[in-house]
Amino acid sequence: MRRVIESTLVSADGVIGEPHAWTGEHFGEQAVAHALQRLKRSDVMVMGRRTYEMFSQLWATPDDEYGARIYEMPKVVFSSTLERADWNNTEIIRGDVVATVRNLKQQEGSDIVLYGHGPVGQALLAAHLLDELNLWIHPVFAGGGKLLFREGAKTELRLKATKTTDSGVVILTFEPAR
Repeated sequence: MRRVIESTLVSADGVIGEPHAWTGEHFGEQAVAHALQRLKRSDVMVMGRRTYEMFSQLWATPDDEYGARIYEMPKVVFSSTLERADWNNTEIIRGDVVATVRNLKQQEGSDIVLYGHGPVGQALLAAHLLDELNLWIHPVFAGGGKLLFREGAKTELRLKATKTTDSGVVILTFEPAR
């Protein structure tokens, strides 16, 4: 069975929104190499509308191996408001996130990747479909924005690995304790 792997960039004060505004020089060569290695073990990406809008602009014309990998891989966007998806290899799903991802997990293939812990990540965690959570803690206070921390059911996590990059990003890898 395929695994669902979430990677979320987080500031030291818990902000996940608009990471391009605060990651700055902290997302250096080591972080990019680690992210690319993780991405190469995945063959489909799932996301919500906001992530789609940001990513489709960032990697509309890929100029490196990381961007090219995201551009080429199949992408599933969950949205009831997105009219069309012009970004390469993207499908809009207007239905149930949980049922769709449960079906994807049953199919042959590599890991399923999800970036950011918005409504899609929350739904998958609540439905016990998230297999691994990578929190990339950046050494910066964003000072405001959408927070990772929000109301929801308690979920126990087990620390699986830690990695610190030269630029001070600490990558905490958790798996839900079931």
